[in-house]
Amino acid sequence: MITSQKLLPVHKRFDIAFSHGEGMYLFSDGKKYLDFGAGIAVNALGHCHPKMVEAITNQAKKLWHVSNIYNANELNNYAEKLVDNTFADYVFFCNSGAESVECAIKMIRRHFFVNNQPQKNCIITFTGAFHGRTIATISAAAKKKYLEGFEPALPGFDNVEFGNIEAVKKAIDENTAGILIEPIQGEEGIRVPDKSFIQELRKICDEKNLLLAFDEVQCGMGRTGHLFAYEYYGVKPDIIATAKAIAGGFPLGACLATKDAASGMTLGVHGTTYGGNPMAMAVADAVLSVMLEKDFLENVKKIGAELKSELENLQKKFPDVIDEVRGVGLMLGIKINQKIEHTELVKKFIKNGLLTIPAGDNVIRILPPLIISLEHVGEAVEKIRLTLSE
Repeated sequence: MITSQKLLPVHKRFDIAFSHGEGMYLFSDGKKYLDFGAGIAVNALGHCHPKMVEAITNQAKKLWHVSNIYNANELNNYAEKLVDNTFADYVFFCNSGAESVECAIKMIRRHFFVNNQPQKNCIITFTGAFHGRTIATISAAAKKKYLEGFEPALPGFDNVEFGNIEAVKKAIDENTAGILIEPIQGEEGIRVPDKSFIQELRKICDEKNLLLAFDEVQCGMGRTGHLFAYEYYGVKPDIIATAKAIAGGFPLGACLATKDAASGMTLGVHGTTYGGNPMAMAVADAVLSVMLEKDFLENVKKIGAELKSELENLQKKFPDVIDEVRGVGLMLGIKINQKIEHTELVKKFIKNGLLTIPAGDNVIRILPPLIISLEHVGEAVEKIRLTLSE
């Protein structure tokens, strides 16, 4: 299919378009594809999950949008449910991951402003980070390829080496307000830091009176086998930005925070038009209800461990192609040998009926819907084995 020339040419699309989806599969021209990309970790419950379809259909017949100048039952109910299952006291709903990270950045700065420390307005971030595409979020990530042509970058971000605790300590001064980190880097190639590193960040923030913010846009909402990745590390942040899987494909973002961290976010200092609308709340509530069902998250851990083991077996069989298998739960990555272009391998997977996602560091992301079964693991592994054999 030829991409429309009317579209701003900022996306490089694979030459395939899908007619419909069902569960773990997408369909195009009568061919079935096993979806191991899930819209880049978005379609957590697969495609057209019956509970999501029911929720959005019922809500569409009642109420689509009301302004945040009014109250809304769907908004109140889902806010209570989400917050009650996390570390947080508050949640702010928006429309995307970038917006949720923007809220986190503003919250950190505003916290110290209202606590009579306006000089504390700088945030430590990390190499390899991806926080979104707004001017603030590309400034925070400080990656040259995203900043090029959009400079000057916004000041107030100190970018240090990912995983280097000494670099973090060295970067802290009287202007430091907080630390913003993806607890698992997604776009950079599924980079998982040591648990001790994340735990040390929490300790430093407590000692230095800093706020710790996690960007869980990609790794949150069940992807690791925990509702949020902070539980994997045994660390409670002050703020979490999340999106992607939160409504299973319906646009929604959220910024969760403790009461203390959010102390500066008072009437009129932040807002949204669409965020928290009844349609988004209805479908997000359906997604969360499924994720909170008995054994759902445990199954993500179990299937994730089995899938990772099978991928490691493939690494042993094809050591000239696969250098490393990375990840936690169902957020996995296959690092491909540098002599092979990973996007070319992704195209070959597509031909054999398997959808995956390219990432940085020549890594292919394996991000299946969280409803995956062992049968789907076997099917995917066979398609990968066949492709590598070819």
